[in-house]
Amino acid sequence: MLDSPIPVMVDFWAPWCKPCDAIEPHLRRSPRSGASASVSSRVNVDEEAGLSGRYGVLSLPTVILFAGGEAKATVYGAQPRATFEREFSPYV
Repeated sequence: MLDSPIPVMVDFWAPWCKPCDAIEPHLRRSPRSGASASVSSRVNVDEEAGLSGRYGVLSLPTVILFAGGEAKATVYGAQPRATFEREFSPYV
């Protein structure tokens, strides 16, 4: 994902996390109509504790947008679609 030529949203989630289920439909679409970013990775924090720790994931859900190999924006918790659009659209 860090080498991707397009921005990538990464969803840190867990199977037992109900708020994670609630935001999943928001993540099926790009934050901006016609943009190329998409959820290309869902990281199960129960299975990938090291990766979630590397990016400072302390609460679920956490969605990080990576662009140019760097984390550019993060949304914590079950937020409305407008929050994802506002935070991520400058990068996609």
